[in-house]
Amino acid sequence: MREGMGEADRGIVLGFDFGTRRIGVALGNGITRNARGLKVVDRSAQAHWHELAALIEHWRPQQLVVGVARHPDGAAHEMTQRCERFARQLEGRFHLPVARVDERYSTAVLARRDATDDQAAAVILQQWFDETSASAC
Repeated sequence: MREGMGEADRGIVLGFDFGTRRIGVALGNGITRNARGLKVVDRSAQAHWHELAALIEHWRPQQLVVGVARHPDGAAHEMTQRCERFARQLEGRFHLPVARVDERYSTAVLARRDATDDQAAAVILQQWFDETSASAC
């Protein structure tokens, strides 16, 4: 079974596109395996943790998914470490499983449109749904 499979197949999943100024949040349904943009959270000060906590409390997800930035060749860079740190903080604060998605592939999709951060999170979350569906076959 691939990372993140199981309970999330039947419940709510929240996806995150972490950025230095904003965090895009997407909502996904584990039954229909579809994602949609939900909200853009401003990272000013520590207020973003309160907003994220309110979203998690409201939606009660079984799984979280974070896009991890990488260079086109797959090599790590500064944002890779920041995304990983954000994922670890989500795990520690909310005690939920956090899957990581290589967001290099979503960048090509987003480059073709004027996407908002929540739409970017939806592309990342949809990628996770698609990858976990394919690995379950």
